[in-house]
Amino acid sequence: MIEPNGPFVRSNDDGTNDSGAERPGFEAVRSAIVSFVRDTVLDANATGVVVAMSGGIDSTLTAMVAVEALGRERVLGLGLPCNKSADRGGTEARNMAEGLGIEFREVHLRPLLDVFEDLVAPAIDPGGDRRAVGNVIARLRMICAYYAANTRSRLVLGTANRSERLLGYFTKHGDGGADLCPIGDLYKTEVCTLAYRMGVPRRIVTKQPTAGLWAGQTDADDLGAPYEVIDPVLRRLVDGDPVEATADAVDTDVDTVRSIAEQYTKTRHKRRMPPTPAIDGSRLDG
Repeated sequence: MIEPNGPFVRSNDDGTNDSGAERPGFEAVRSAIVSFVRDTVLDANATGVVVAMSGGIDSTLTAMVAVEALGRERVLGLGLPCNKSADRGGTEARNMAEGLGIEFREVHLRPLLDVFEDLVAPAIDPGGDRRAVGNVIARLRMICAYYAANTRSRLVLGTANRSERLLGYFTKHGDGGADLCPIGDLYKTEVCTLAYRMGVPRRIVTKQPTAGLWAGQTDADDLGAPYEVIDPVLRRLVDGDPVEATADAVDTDVDTVRSIAEQYTKTRHKRRMPPTPAIDGSRLDG
């Protein structure tokens, strides 16, 4: 874990930033995030927020920040497991929700996924791999979160951090679908620091990061390196340093840095609105 003392800036959709201001200390970062949640919900005239809770550090910290910003009565936690590994996280999520004093609802998504795999997938493409199925799970969770938000006039809080956003390590229109992302400007290693300082249990802070979409999945395996390696690389790459200079500066092999750079570049579409033809001036009559 590292102390958050790098640049604290809001990131743009393409991963760049627009401020070189020095990051303040822990309390200032915490205050900025809490105020951001409170102000965004107020501006939207929403009654509260919905957080999909997995039992991991990102969603736990997001729920904790939401309670501080809005009060426990205005935060709904959803447990949306779909396999055995997610079931274990669901127990952790339920315990944290009880500790925070927020309303918590749990719905097991396996029956929904079974219907999709039995009826929909074979009619479209029976050869879908586990990554495609994993994306379906993430999108089912998004549907549930927005159903709860719509029925209660609430906003959906995303739980992605800056590392995941820059690498496109989320499902488009799945866990990437949200109304606001409170921890979206913090690298994963910074999330660990903030969570630890805010009182998230150590067992959650030190847990192996995983999306929980299939048994044995870990972020480090999917991304090719742990966040302790990824975050220093991203800090330099996003600022425009070349691959070789970045590798030297962070004492990491060039192939790993190049792989991270390629993932950042090829997932740029995930951080942008869908493109349009940009038709200006003349319009068709008729």
